[in-house]
Amino acid sequence: MENIDTTTLANNLTTNPVIIDVREEDEFAAGHIPGAQNIPLSQMVARHQEIPDGAYVICRSGARSASAQEYLAQQGQSVINVTGGMLAWPGATEVE
Repeated sequence: MENIDTTTLANNLTTNPVIIDVREEDEFAAGHIPGAQNIPLSQMVARHQEIPDGAYVICRSGARSASAQEYLAQQGQSVINVTGGMLAWPGATEVE
């Protein structure tokens, strides 16, 4: 399974990657990567088909996104886990 660190992802934002934030809705609303989509881990089973192969998955620290990556791999999907999560995010965030 593929991983990427937050600095590398931040440097690749100009390519408009699909970023899936798997934190809960209140966590996402408090601050997320601009353009990220929120699909909480608690909704992953019902919504996994919304996540395209090659998407980056992120959470607070990297643990939930690793769990999401593992589940998606079991479904035949290939995503990239963002290690360090939002705790390590060096870029700007949006608040809702």
